[in-house]
Amino acid sequence: MNITFLGASEGVTGSNFLVEAAGKKFLVDCGLFQGTSKEEEKNYDEFAFDINEIDFMLLTHAHIDHSGRIPKLYVDGYRKPIYATKATCDLCEIMLPDSGHIQEMEVEWKNRKRQREGKSAYPPLYTAEDALKSIELFKPVKYSELVDVDENITVRFNDAGHMLGSAIIEVWITENGKTEKIVFSGDLGNNDIPLLASPTMIETADYLVMESTYGNRLHMRNDDKAEMFLNIVYDTIKRGGNVVIPSFAVGRTQEILYELNKIKENTKDESFINKYRLLMETPVYVDSPLAISATEVFKKNEDLFDDDVKAEIESGDNPLEFQGLQFTKTAEESKALNESEEPCIIISASGMCDVGRIKHHLKHNLWNSNNTILFVGYQAVGTLGRKIVEGAKKVKLFGEEIAVNARIEYIEGYSGHADQEWLMNFIYSFIQKPKQIILVHGERNSQLELKEKILENTDIPVTIPKYGEIYKVENNEVELQGRLELESEKRAQKIEVINRVKMLRDEVTDMEEILRNEILTEDTKENEINSITLKLKEIEKIIVSIIE
Repeated sequence: MNITFLGASEGVTGSNFLVEAAGKKFLVDCGLFQGTSKEEEKNYDEFAFDINEIDFMLLTHAHIDHSGRIPKLYVDGYRKPIYATKATCDLCEIMLPDSGHIQEMEVEWKNRKRQREGKSAYPPLYTAEDALKSIELFKPVKYSELVDVDENITVRFNDAGHMLGSAIIEVWITENGKTEKIVFSGDLGNNDIPLLASPTMIETADYLVMESTYGNRLHMRNDDKAEMFLNIVYDTIKRGGNVVIPSFAVGRTQEILYELNKIKENTKDESFINKYRLLMETPVYVDSPLAISATEVFKKNEDLFDDDVKAEIESGDNPLEFQGLQFTKTAEESKALNESEEPCIIISASGMCDVGRIKHHLKHNLWNSNNTILFVGYQAVGTLGRKIVEGAKKVKLFGEEIAVNARIEYIEGYSGHADQEWLMNFIYSFIQKPKQIILVHGERNSQLELKEKILENTDIPVTIPKYGEIYKVENNEVELQGRLELESEKRAQKIEVINRVKMLRDEVTDMEEILRNEILTEDTKENEINSITLKLKEIEKIIVSIIE
């Protein structure tokens, strides 16, 4: 069995793994790269495999960094099955067209700029219509159901507790009369996410491909984050400000709504009750059409909620609804939020602040010291959200420089990812421990610290693959076979060459000034001038040889 790592390698976006085994080729995830412009350019690369040779795909969950390039697969000709849980299929049905709409809007804005520069326009990565068509390929499966996708390959999806429908995927592969099992963790939940059940503990594995997003962090526990949330909101509303929450439309939004609805039951403390009362008198706006649709999907898949939530629903208390909650559907309703002087809470996508309505809310709220921007999810390197969290004093929004005067808070405990403790607990839970662990979906520092923790406590060998690396996974070994030469890296090398030429051009200009004004004076000796001339001729030869 060979695995090629084509995303989420020493990074947290663009999840995409190519598995070649038992005479078949299949993909695990096909997500969008997010963050820096260099990362996002990878989305436009040709796929590093022949699409016609892919037999099927396994999708761990609906988040765009895992599913967002599926429509591009479709546009390029892929027509084979995509296996995912029913809830993941339901969510992709709304999330992928929404992503397509964003692709169209983004490229329209970029093309206007290109047109002004006299450059030709280029098409979007894919359209909303392309995304809708790709949904036809999805094949829903149930948790715990054994699915024979081939006579030598069987898979089982298990609840990962990360978002609605998220899965840990077990894959049994029979080659040369021997069956081995590889487990893809997908994104593991942090074990105390409101609404969702805890991640399933897997009993056996020969190999484990595991996420490591928070491999070097410990989250605050549930009660702490609820009280911290309430205090932040209370302080902001009391001083007449708004609380703006950049939230992923699917997952965090529903969990925050549930948390707001549940806080009142956590204590009888009078101070706490007074703060909660003010909170309940404050309008809460969910400003994301996608979040509205996603909330409906949550309601259709209530069987996946944890037991306590199911009991509440059966008693008639819907945890996703409470007094003061309002959904804004239209762009006009969204704009009106920034014209109101009444303090409010605005929950708006996207969670990393790079696209969507949240950018407008930041433009109108970041500059005001009365307001608070409250982050509740992971912020990838290079995103606007990451820059704000890390203390940027000014940011650019719609071509305008905005001062960051608002209070900036980050409640990491709301993250949908397991922290180091629960990543280790997931490994400990195996009755038959994996022979090898491969860490993906994490920044380099996080992966290195988690690797050290695993080696210290389990002695299980750990591999951290780089982007484009191919590994042979066989006989309890994970061995590097080589590395693909990827289009984005070729492009980066070309850009580096051009940048070096520009740097040399500037240095030649500087040299001309120095020679003219400082070196070639009346006192310069003939032998010195001859020496400089010879050196310049050598440089000229090198330039000519490069051009030739």
